[in-house]
Amino acid sequence: MQSQRPNSEIDLAPIPFDKRICQQALKMKQSGLLWQPQVGCFVWDPDEWIKPLSPFPGRIYFILSLHRFIQLFDTIDNIVEKLVWVPTWHQARLICRKLGVADADIEKRRQRHQDLSLVEEFIGVYEIIADTLKQRDRN
Repeated sequence: MQSQRPNSEIDLAPIPFDKRICQQALKMKQSGLLWQPQVGCFVWDPDEWIKPLSPFPGRIYFILSLHRFIQLFDTIDNIVEKLVWVPTWHQARLICRKLGVADADIEKRRQRHQDLSLVEEFIGVYEIIADTLKQRDRN
């Protein structure tokens, strides 16, 4: 059975497959976002370490089998080093809560920027995470 890429015309993507999302995920990583690779995570492979092409656009992969990713990278630490975690909306909101970002703060931002696209709204949550991590490191 051959993998098929999602059709953006008819399929509902689990996350926005947008280069700006990936770039902001990289900024979160550079700001100190820690993660533990696990089944159910989306990752971005910007340096093309993974040779088989992903069924998702933009070199985004889904960890369906952690064992397979360990085969590709040898260790969990190598996975963390070489790939960029692209949290889902739910995961991003959980990160916000762990960082002490109140739901009300995110809602205020949404109210101030009601004309944002869904991608821009998603990027905004990632920006909040990166900014919060940077602030935490300054203190």
